[in-house]
Amino acid sequence: MITPTYSSKLPHVGTTIFTVMSQLAAEHQAINLSQGFPDYEPDSRLLEYAQQAMADGFNQYAYMPGIPALREQISYWFGDKYGRTPEVGSEITITTGATEALYCAIAATIQPGDEVVVFTPAYDSYLPAIQLNGGVPICIPLTFPDYRIDWQQVRDRISSRTRLIMVNFPHNPTGAILTDEDLAELKALALETGIRIISDEVYEQLVFDGIPHRSLAGIPELQDQVMAIGSFGKSLHATGWKVGYAIAPADWTTELRKVHQFVTFSTSHPFQVAIAKFLELHRSEVDGLGDFFQAKRDHFLREMEGSRFEPLTCQGTYFQLMSYRQISELPEADFSQWLTKEHGVACIPVSVFYDQPEEHQVVRFCFAKQHETLSAAAQRLKQI
Repeated sequence: MITPTYSSKLPHVGTTIFTVMSQLAAEHQAINLSQGFPDYEPDSRLLEYAQQAMADGFNQYAYMPGIPALREQISYWFGDKYGRTPEVGSEITITTGATEALYCAIAATIQPGDEVVVFTPAYDSYLPAIQLNGGVPICIPLTFPDYRIDWQQVRDRISSRTRLIMVNFPHNPTGAILTDEDLAELKALALETGIRIISDEVYEQLVFDGIPHRSLAGIPELQDQVMAIGSFGKSLHATGWKVGYAIAPADWTTELRKVHQFVTFSTSHPFQVAIAKFLELHRSEVDGLGDFFQAKRDHFLREMEGSRFEPLTCQGTYFQLMSYRQISELPEADFSQWLTKEHGVACIPVSVFYDQPEEHQVVRFCFAKQHETLSAAAQRLKQI
């Protein structure tokens, strides 16, 4: 008898850095500014709507593409903000978080050997999703320290096998955004090549300094080539609910749903009901998130004045990058562990978001925290 052998499909993947750093923070009673989640509760009305939905019997499987009421609210909101009203039945799908939407979108689009352009540092689910589906990531590093796209390098790396470009702006982990010049370059490239774009826009509500976010799915010329992915976890301070969505042309949505139905099938029914009601009655609360989080960013930066950390520009998301070059020559992962153990503040090394080792002596802090938490963390960091 032949004994079968098994090998890992992701041999280089271990426990995520977010889990590692959060566990380390707990072990050392450190203030956790590493993993991206708030340390405060969602709006009490949203919680009441979820409880009421459970009491009203919305406890069984939801409709596979998402309940119509929630998709209608997304369509209204998207139309008001970006000038395009996605078709509720054929262009909007509710998913179990944005990460599921990203995975299903990649799985539905690429074949083995297809190439996918990814800008690094990149959200950590992109490369594994591409590799699990037989794709080849083409990683293009953003320029340091402004984290901009080198469009000539993009054009040089495009080939006959390129099927997707992954775009994430506002950008995690850097907080960078796309400029008018970037949008023009991307539009020209997409129209010239016909390549599809997955636009990860989970931080679309969190853009600062009076700069508007412009969804790629709202650009008329690109509507047939773009899938925009969003997340209510970020916009409603409820990351544990894992409710995301994808907006795409009907033919691409059909393929997305084919994968979605065999990955999770449907997303939490009572949470969908609650979110739909909250958007219907309190949408202005979501539309004002940019100001809400800019105040947190600015508070954290004020509290950090006088420290040896140097802030990098942050125009979106709820993450602030800081250079520690005046403090230590340790590699970023080692510095992050040292900071957690010795000074009681947990962060994330930006180097883990690259496909190849890249060290700039920069770490990421999450400022989606209460002002008291941010002040306490800053006081510890200023002692270094």
